[in-house]
Amino acid sequence: MIDELRDRARAVGERAEPLLAPLDEDKAARRALDLLAEAELVGWTVPERHGGAAKGDLAADDQVSVRALCALRDELAWHSGMLDVMFVMQGLGSYPLVLGGSDELCGAVLPDVARGRQVAAFAVTEPGAGSSLAEANLRAVEKDGRWRLNGTKTFISNAGIAGFYSVLARTSGEPGDGGKGSLTMFYVPATTQGLEVKRFEVMAPHPIGEVVFNDVEVPDAYRLGEVGNGLSIALGTLSRFRTSVAAAANGFARRALDESVAHLESRRQFGKPLSAFQGLRFDLAEMDARLRAAQLLTDEAANALDAGETATAEVARAKLTATETASWICDRAVQHKGGLGVKRGEVVERLFRDVRALRIYEGTSEVQKLILAKDVLERARDKAERESD
Repeated sequence: MIDELRDRARAVGERAEPLLAPLDEDKAARRALDLLAEAELVGWTVPERHGGAAKGDLAADDQVSVRALCALRDELAWHSGMLDVMFVMQGLGSYPLVLGGSDELCGAVLPDVARGRQVAAFAVTEPGAGSSLAEANLRAVEKDGRWRLNGTKTFISNAGIAGFYSVLARTSGEPGDGGKGSLTMFYVPATTQGLEVKRFEVMAPHPIGEVVFNDVEVPDAYRLGEVGNGLSIALGTLSRFRTSVAAAANGFARRALDESVAHLESRRQFGKPLSAFQGLRFDLAEMDARLRAAQLLTDEAANALDAGETATAEVARAKLTATETASWICDRAVQHKGGLGVKRGEVVERLFRDVRALRIYEGTSEVQKLILAKDVLERARDKAERESD
């Protein structure tokens, strides 16, 4: 089934690349989602129980398969950053409903997400709360069965085109209190009065911006999970989808390596192809080895998650290694092309921009290092305790 998914994603990518290039951000985003929906790939971001694709033995009917997400993102990213981001945002933005939404709410929203008819957004980051979600300060106050939200979210993908936002809000306490028991998730339709979007541009084009909440009111039925359990839902969503960031990085890196090989084989200098020069051959060898290591770590993490393991360290290794590796490989690909490598419109120039944000979003490289260092130290201390008994 995984090989079939890769083939389907490849077919969508081959069709999409020339179609998306001339469009502006919003039109390209919507067209990308339409193409994914037509190929019935969007359903892989939603559990089968809620109208998503039948996962077979890849995942239970109330889960999404991380292996499937990774296979699809790897192939989609090889072709188009826009295809990749529009695919994954359907899952990232809607999974909080899976974890905390009522049956009625999930039934009304998730089948449309799975078919690309409803665009999802995940709104957790704030100007003062990025890597530490416990710093979130967008406030939600309850009165007479309704919640009023005030504050700002930023760097929200799909801002302005989303049909709804899954929003992390503070319902008690103060920023920095750890977030357990003080944060709650909400489903907020984009048409709700008082919600304002302020768009901005980033290196890799896609719809993104600030979402401002000015006395935005939603009913208690739109609360996701118990009051105070929002941090668990947000982290649960991220833990399910973070490994797929590594897979996207691998897809970008594969494309960059392919572009380098093609260029070094075809470009001649001093009477021979560039691929004949030892220094450039060393580059290709290292690009290949680093990419393979990242792919293996990504597979390890995806398999562990689909097997029901927590896999915190495995996910951190995959995310750190794959995203850092992809940035390095894309940089070498630009270098190999020389002046053409920085020319707007060249594939490697686009890849260089596409891949940079992956080292930041869904947990920076530095955060992954902290997770891994903690794991290393805990394992060392456990070993020392066992040996001392």
